[in-house]
Amino acid sequence: MSTYQVSVSKDYTVFCAGHFVTYDGDCCEMLHGHNYRAAVRIAGELNDDQMVFDFVTLKRRLRAICDRLDHRMLLPQANPLLELITGDTSVTVRYKQKTYVFPREDVVFLPIPNTTAERLAQWIAAQLAADLDGQQGRLDLLEVEVEESFGQSATYRQKLAAS
Repeated sequence: MSTYQVSVSKDYTVFCAGHFVTYDGDCCEMLHGHNYRAAVRIAGELNDDQMVFDFVTLKRRLRAICDRLDHRMLLPQANPLLELITGDTSVTVRYKQKTYVFPREDVVFLPIPNTTAERLAQWIAAQLAADLDGQQGRLDLLEVEVEESFGQSATYRQKLAAS
């Protein structure tokens, strides 16, 4: 059995977003942002059309995910150190003495414990894996890389379950 892989990393699979990370149990970064770049790799057997996965479809799906995050404030819903209070028009975030208030429409809540590049890569992979349903019998691996800045990235690899 042979395995092939396809990769997508385009100049439009990027998103500019704000975030901050809690760390060491009692520290919190200053609010800042990145011009993130997302890339994806899928490995597996060839389909009847002699491809692992259609490039056009893969680019379109990755771009749609990036577009949902673009020009937004990324907030982790599963961070026990943060208090998130959602109002009709605003979101208040509290960490110790820090309080941030963001317009509700500018916020993306993510079901992750921290908005690190590692967790963003995992979340993007989960979004893509949902799109791969029905093809996972021949697909072996899904890999997503999130680059925060040039030369600084995190990669998440997920083995895909056989159907």
